[in-house]
Amino acid sequence: MKISLQKLKERLAAACQRSGRKPEEVIYRIIIRVNKRVRFGKPVISGTRVPVELILGKLAGGMTYEEIVEEYQITRVDILAALNYAAEVLSKEEIKAAG
Repeated sequence: MKISLQKLKERLAAACQRSGRKPEEVIYRIIIRVNKRVRFGKPVISGTRVPVELILGKLAGGMTYEEIVEEYQITRVDILAALNYAAEVLSKEEIKAAG
């Protein structure tokens, strides 16, 4: 089930107030969901079964935002949320250099 625009605005305002961050920095926390019963616990676009990794792969493969929106019935904001989620996850990753 898709979230209503009003509910999204309310959640976004609350998240911004709690974190002291800008809307574009927290929107993915509202849009991206992880549920062990949906897609084996992979992060997905809220209200869909479209996994973040699929969106990243399609972008890496050359699909445009518009093509992804049409193909998977999601929004440009959903795509940006997926990218922001991936950036946040990677920013916390630690890589140890060999040697």
